[in-house]
Order: sequence, then C-alpha cells, then structure tokens
Amino acid sequence: MYRLFQFISKQRAFIVFVLLEVLSLWMFYSYNNYPNAVFFNTTNYYAAKALETSNSIAVYYNLRNVNQDLAMENKQLREMVLKLQAQQLVQPKVNYKADSIVAARFQPIVAKVTELTTNQFNNFITIDKGTADGLAPGMGVISSTGVVGKIKSCSEHMSRVISILHSEYTMSAKIRRNNEIGSVKWDGKNPELLEMTDVSRYKSVKQRDTIVTSDYNYVFPADIAIGYVTKVGVKKDMTFHDIQLKVATNFNTLSYVYVIKNRLEKEVKQLEETPENKTPQTSKAPQTTKP
Repeated sequence: MYRLFQFISKQRAFIVFVLLEVLSLWMFYSYNNYPNAVFFNTTNYYAAKALETSNSIAVYYNLRNVNQDLAMENKQLREMVLKLQAQQLVQPKVNYKADSIVAARFQPIVAKVTELTTNQFNNFITIDKGTADGLAPGMGVISSTGVVGKIKSCSEHMSRVISILHSEYTMSAKIRRNNEIGSVKWDGKNPELLEMTDVSRYKSVKQRDTIVTSDYNYVFPADIAIGYVTKVGVKKDMTFHDIQLKVATNFNTLSYVYVIKNRLEKEVKQLEETPENKTPQTSKAPQTTKP
C-alpha cells in the first residue's frame, strides 16, 4: 500500500492531466451536438462490429454440431432414397417391385473422418466407428456426393478404409445413360482423376456422362456416383475405350462418410456357398490299365 501511495505521489501531475483530459472530452461531446452525434454513431458502429464478430465466432464453433445434424439427416434421407430405388424398377416390358426386406437391405451408418491421405500411391482413410457400431471389413463407404472406398479392417471404435484412390482397388461400374458395364480404377497419379476400362469401343460413351456403381455387387447400392467422364479415346489395342473420369467425391473437404451395411450380405454369401450353387468341377475320365 505504501508503494502505491508513493507511485501516486510521484505521478500526481500526469494523473491529474489525464483526469482533466477525460473531463474536458466528456464536456466537449456532452455540450456540442455534432461531436456528440459523431461519437454516438462511431461507438454504435464499433459496438455492432464487435457483436457481429462475436456472433461469427459463436456460429463457427457451432458448425461442428450443425454438420453432425446434417450428416444424420442425410443418412435418413439416403436410406429412404435407397429403399425407394430398390422398391420400383421400371424398364420396357418390366415392372419389378422388390419386397420390403430386400428394398431396405442397405443401411447407411454415419461416421466422421479422423485421418485421410490423397498424395500416396495407396491411400487410406480412418473413421471413428468400428465393430461396436456394427461395422465390418468389406463394407462400402460413400460420401454425400459419391463413392469413397471400402473398409479394410476394424477395431472396436475405429475403422481403416481403402480409398478409391488406391492402386489395387477396382470396382464394377456402369454408364448411367446406357447401363454399359466396365471397371473403374485409379492410376496412382492425379487424385482427382480415375480411369474406366473394359468398355467396348463400339459402345456409346460421351463427355459429361455419369459413371455410377453397377447392380452386380452387394457392397454398394446401384447408381451411386463414382465420377464424370472428362475425356474419351481409344486404347492402343483398338478394342476398348480409354475413358478418364473426374472423381465425384471431394476428398480435400471430406468430413463425414456413410458406411453401407448390407443386412442381407450373410444370406447372400450362404446362398452362394451352398453345394448346389457352386460351379461343378470337370470330372476327369477314368484311366484304364493295360492288361
């Protein structure tokens, strides 16, 4: 306390000067209309700016909750879309309607991306769901815009996903416009581009065609976007098209994904493994021995 009084005593002239300056400014703005209006408007402007900045910060930190809510809503909407697509398939002279169990066999599970790479030759993604959430190796993973990859391994609370940007990952695909079947694979170079193979050069392929998942797998539902045709040519063997695609999923901004759980996967595998459904082996003719 003694030091405080000592400091005030030494600085009394400066303190009195500051107090007089504050008093004079207050009197100047209080008894003059124009400066008072300018001061009032200026303080209101900066107060509004401070409030706007405070609200922006609050909204920014609330984005995580908003994204989680949107991901859950997208999950519900995607599940409804998948069910409706499977229930009714109308083609010329065909009026197909799947039963309710088959139509609802694909169940999306929301997961958050915790780690991913796009600059490697073999890229992987880590998500925050595992066996405790019903996930298992082999399940397909998609985003709100297209295919992401397939689960390789799971722990109790985490899973490792093989990205479609992986040199050994090939998936069955089709051209949405005409249902022509082919295979899609990454060449290990540009993370924004894929290549589609095994499409005959005599089949129609156009730029901006949408390439989607085919009907011949139980990992992904049909018609999930994979990419969009950016270039069409002919391979050197002159037999197949040389097709380049732009990836449908933006991996640089990927935050949430949907793991596709096929409720009928075990039933399908058991059906395929029954003896009557296995491909019979060619029997060899019995050998005869010479007398």
